[in-house]
Amino acid sequence: MDTIRTAPGAVDLVLFADLFDAHAADIVARLNEEDAETAAAVLAHLPLERAIDVFDRPELARAGDLLIDLPHERAGEILKGMADDRAADVLRALDDEDRSELLKRVDFDSAWPLKRLLAYPEGTAGSLMSTEFVSVPATYTVAETLRHIRDVERTRETVYAIHALDPKTRALLRVVTLRELIIGEPEQPILDLAPDREPITVRADVDREEVARLISIHDLLSVPVVNERQQMLGIVTVDDVIDAILAEGSEDVQKFGGVEGTTEPYLGTGFFSMYRKRVGWLGVLFISEMLTASAMQHFENELEKAVVLTLFIPLIMSSGGNSGSQATSLLIRALALGQLRLRDWWRVALRELPVGVALGASLGVIGMVRIAAWQGLGIFDYGPHWELIGLTVGVGLIGIVTFGSLAGSMLPFLLKRLGFDPASASAPFVATLVDVTGLIIYFSVALLILRGTLL
Repeated sequence: MDTIRTAPGAVDLVLFADLFDAHAADIVARLNEEDAETAAAVLAHLPLERAIDVFDRPELARAGDLLIDLPHERAGEILKGMADDRAADVLRALDDEDRSELLKRVDFDSAWPLKRLLAYPEGTAGSLMSTEFVSVPATYTVAETLRHIRDVERTRETVYAIHALDPKTRALLRVVTLRELIIGEPEQPILDLAPDREPITVRADVDREEVARLISIHDLLSVPVVNERQQMLGIVTVDDVIDAILAEGSEDVQKFGGVEGTTEPYLGTGFFSMYRKRVGWLGVLFISEMLTASAMQHFENELEKAVVLTLFIPLIMSSGGNSGSQATSLLIRALALGQLRLRDWWRVALRELPVGVALGASLGVIGMVRIAAWQGLGIFDYGPHWELIGLTVGVGLIGIVTFGSLAGSMLPFLLKRLGFDPASASAPFVATLVDVTGLIIYFSVALLILRGTLL
């Protein structure tokens, strides 16, 4: 075992001896806990095939930076051995200068497919696809196809789907599964084994969510990516889609909390990066909350006359924000799964309106019962007009929860129509919106019910 201890801060590889025979996933987990210098030193001394397996794992943090830190020849060998789609993902995370530097470390034949994949926008089928797929002329027999698979198996992303191409135009005609191929007779044409229907395909510019939907509903292991002439550009495998959707899901969860989406591990995110991703939303929300203060100033006289109303402001505001957050979460999920289209906004509004009224009425009854119980048990004295105060709270909750449900359900449609990610309709944003309008609704109801008594 090599030991590097020639300079202060150098790495003693003896401490990582157990990793040299470990599974790639275990190596990734260990290296993610180490600093970049240590991780790069270990990767530089791993057997080449094992190092390639490690870099092929999407869970490896700072993969691009680690490649840059490796010796030139070693980085080139690893990049060349990686699956094209994974290598493209790693390169896409780097800046232009580092990306160009790494591409110089591989030969033209290896760099060309990577450059082609990098040309596709992130989040599309083209950016996810692998160019390493199994294809044969449609005139091949079962025996010829099996022989071809044995020859190319090590260089292909998957061999479970065999793509039969027109010998002249190279257009995709049929897709044959490995199971169908194995049960065929050796001299049988592979087209005889293929289902008698056009294969499910996508274009390179299709969003990854649509690719995931097709793979899910058709129970596919991969989906071919084709051009306008039905010629194959690559395939998107189910594991690529899962990795992409998991990454997008993590970003969406972060956006729900009012944080700019990031794929970096929490501990791997620097101070300034963490600050930048959080300060923007906090600033927007803080400025928005200033409107809440303005609304309360507008009702200053009412507050002075009926201080008891202030006791229920947190209750009122949180209930509206919670109902809005519920509706937003449901609608964002439905839009992401393709269950709703933009033109369905009015159907959603008609659905959320009675739901919001029912939810608000339920909370209103609970609030009124609570006020009556506290008054009757002598826990708190709301004054001679406690019944009207209870009615104010109950009616106010109906109005605020209904508005919250409507606002929370319509905001994702609005953002999607404007070209923004609906996940940006985060819970804090909806809550802030409902806070301002909720105060206006609450005090407007109070003016109507308590006029001539407390107000």
